[in-house]
Amino acid sequence: MEKYIIAFDIESTGTNTVTDRIVQLAMVKCKLSDLSCIEKKVTYVNPGISIPPEATAVHGITDEIVKNSPTLNKYLNLF
Repeated sequence: MEKYIIAFDIESTGTNTVTDRIVQLAMVKCKLSDLSCIEKKVTYVNPGISIPPEATAVHGITDEIVKNSPTLNKYLNLF
């Protein structure tokens, strides 16, 4: 039976876990046997607050990019 590892990455409005929000979720699924990636998913998240210019300078994600994306609560309600 093949085993897999899934790695997650997020981009956010900053580094403060209390006040900042997620703007992008990414996932890659790889075979554990050889670490070949078999699936990748990336989605934008509307943080409900403005993305500071300092954060955009790091990840390139702007308010315009995420304005029509679901909020994180919408994604969490899928589960």
